[in-house]
Amino acid sequence: MAKFVLAGKADCPYFVKAELLADYLQINLPNFKIHKITQHPDKWEQWLHDICEKNGWKHKRSPIVWRELLDRGGKGLLLGGFNDFMEYAQHYYGITSDMLSEQMLRIAEENLQTHIEIEKEEEYIKSLIKPLQIWISSASAPACYNLIPLLANGEVFGMATEVSIHLLDSSHYKEILHGIVMEAQDLAFPLLRSVSMHTELEDAFVQADIVILLDDILLQHEIPSLEDCIRQVTEQCKVYGSLIEKNANSSVKVIVSGKTFVNLKALMIMTFAPSIDGQNIIAMAMFLESAAKAMLARKLNMNSAGVKDVIVWGNISGNNYIDLSKAKVYRYDSAIWGPPNFSRRLLDMIYDGNWVRSEFVSVLSSLEHHCLGMSPAHVIATVLRYWYQDSPPGEIVSMGILSEGQFCIPEGIIFSMPVKFQDGSWEVITETEIDEETQETLKHLAHDLIQEKQVALGEIPEMRPYKETAFNGFNLLALLEEENFQTSPKDLDTLSNGLLQPETQEGEKVQTTTDEPEAPPNELLQSEMLEEEKVQVPIDDPETSSEGLNQSETSLSNAENNENP
Repeated sequence: MAKFVLAGKADCPYFVKAELLADYLQINLPNFKIHKITQHPDKWEQWLHDICEKNGWKHKRSPIVWRELLDRGGKGLLLGGFNDFMEYAQHYYGITSDMLSEQMLRIAEENLQTHIEIEKEEEYIKSLIKPLQIWISSASAPACYNLIPLLANGEVFGMATEVSIHLLDSSHYKEILHGIVMEAQDLAFPLLRSVSMHTELEDAFVQADIVILLDDILLQHEIPSLEDCIRQVTEQCKVYGSLIEKNANSSVKVIVSGKTFVNLKALMIMTFAPSIDGQNIIAMAMFLESAAKAMLARKLNMNSAGVKDVIVWGNISGNNYIDLSKAKVYRYDSAIWGPPNFSRRLLDMIYDGNWVRSEFVSVLSSLEHHCLGMSPAHVIATVLRYWYQDSPPGEIVSMGILSEGQFCIPEGIIFSMPVKFQDGSWEVITETEIDEETQETLKHLAHDLIQEKQVALGEIPEMRPYKETAFNGFNLLALLEEENFQTSPKDLDTLSNGLLQPETQEGEKVQTTTDEPEAPPNELLQSEMLEEEKVQVPIDDPETSSEGLNQSETSLSNAENNENP
C-alpha cells in the first residue's frame, strides 16, 4: 500500500490542484492512501522549517509531498513539491490534472475560509474544557522543577484532565522561572494547557484549584529567636492566606510543604483564609513517612514499596513520632512466602532494637540536608493522586490535618495522624489503636504545637517547655528488659532524654546512641523480639537551619534542663 502525505498553505492554489489529483487517485486506486495537512499562511513557514529540520529535508515552497514507509518505518521518502507529485502520478498511474488557474484560485480561497472556521471551532471546544489551575509558590526551588512533569503527564489527575501551571516567586528568580517555563513547554505534554510565571504577589492564586506552598523563608534569613521565626512565618502566611481567600476558587485544595514550621504554616493559612474548607488544607508528612519506609527496606534488604503503614505523629518539621507498631511488610523474601496481599508485621522482621533507637532515629532527623527536590516532588504528586483517585484500599497515609479531638489530641492544631483518601476527600483512621505511652507522647507533641499557635496569634510572648517529667518517648526501660539488654542507668538516661532534645549548638546534634554492648546472639531470643510492640520512635527534626534559630533552640533546651533537674 502506498500512503502519501500532502501538506501546504490553506490558500495555496498549487496545493488545491495536488489535493484534487490525490483525491482522484485515492478513489480509483484501492492501494493508494493520502493524508492531507493544511496550515494557516501565518504559521506555514515555521511549520515547514520544523518538519524539514526534523527529517533532514530541503524544501521551501508549498505544497510538500512525501511518502510514508509503512512497512519499514523511518522518516519517510520526500517526493518534493507540486511538479514532483504531478510527474510521479503521470509516471506511475498515467494520470494528470488539467484544472484551470481561475478554478484553483477560487478553491484556494474556500480552503482558507474553511481552515479558519475549523480552527475557531477547535478553540471554542477547547475553551469549554477548563484545565485545573495549579499555583506553585517558591517555584525556583528544586522541588518545583521535579514536580511539573509529574503533574502534567496525566498520572496524577487522570488522562482526561488538562492542567495550567502557574509559577510564583520573587523577581530575583525571574531568569530561573523563565528557564523552567521554557523547559516545561518543550516537554509538549498533551495535557499541559499552559505554563506561566508570576512575580507580582497581588496577582497570585487567581482562580486557583490547587495551591502548593513550597516556601521555606527562614532558610534564607537569620532570625534572632524561635518566637521571631514563628512571627515571621505568621506574617508570610497572613499574606498568602488573604490572597487565597480573595483570588482562589472556593473549593481550592492547599498543600503545605517545606522543611520549616509545616504544621504552623498550614494552620495560619487556614486562619487567614476562613472561607476555605478546613478539609482542603493539609500539611505534607509523607516525605518523612517515605524516608522511614526506605530506610527500613534497606535494613531488610527489600524494595521500599513493600513497607506499608508507617505512621508519622505530631509536628512534621519539628518533634514527631515515627510509629512502627502497625507497620507491615509485603513481598518479603524469606522462608515464609505468600500471595501479593500476604503481609507480616515489620517488627517481627527487624530484630535489632538498638538500630531502631539509634541509627534509624539519627538518620531521619537529618533528612533535610540531602533533600534535593526529587523526593518532595514525588510525595506531593502522590498525595494529589490519592486525593483525586483514592489511596490504595486498607493502606495508612500520614498527613497533617486540623485536629478535631481524635486520639485525645487537643482541637484546633494541625497534627500529623493516619488518614485514608476516598471519593475526593480524606478521613482519619480513628480505629487505629494506641497505647498509654503513645498517648503520653502525643500529649507532649500537642503541647509544642499549641505553644507555636499561641505565639503566632500573640496570646503568649514566648514558648514554654513541656514540664511533665513522666514523658520519655516510649517505655525504654521495659523494652530493654524484654530484650535482655544490659544497660547502665547513665546510658538509659541519655537515651530516654536525648531523643527529644533540640540542637545544643550550631551544627551539632544531640547524640542518641550509646556505648551499650549488644547482647550475645543466644540471649536475643526471637520470641522475646516478637513482643517488641512499643518501638514507636520520636524524631526531633530541626525546624530551621538558620544560625539564629539554632541559638534559640539551645536557650530553650537549657531552660528546660534548668527547670527539670
